[in-house]
Amino acid sequence: MTINQLSIFIENRSGTLIKVLELLKQSKIQIVASTIADTAEYGIYRLICSEPARAYKELKEAGVAVALSDVFAIALDDEPGRAADAVRIFSDAGISITYMYSFLLNGKGILVFRTDDTEKARESIILNNLKFISEKDLTHWT
Repeated sequence: MTINQLSIFIENRSGTLIKVLELLKQSKIQIVASTIADTAEYGIYRLICSEPARAYKELKEAGVAVALSDVFAIALDDEPGRAADAVRIFSDAGISITYMYSFLLNGKGILVFRTDDTEKARESIILNNLKFISEKDLTHWT
């Protein structure tokens, strides 16, 4: 029910992001979605890609500070308010969302999020018949 996400720690200086992107390019790993959150000294580049385990290995071997973690990804109809409806389900269940980002893929809104209460989030997804996305789904869509 979850997918793997890479979290890459990069310094806020010229050339650090391109190093990561070039490594993924050379490895022929497709980026599906990404986001950067920054502080004054470093950024966290979170990404969903076609082969997260291989990407993790390639980046680690190149000396890049990277972590592999599980996040939820749910598919929503591409209509105004669907993200609000989905987040309301988790909020009403008392589930805090640590971070979230979204993107469109083949006519569907994809909402990616992390929570500290994984089991409760799983239950809410099942009870509310939300469409979760697997890595296999992303691979077929890319």
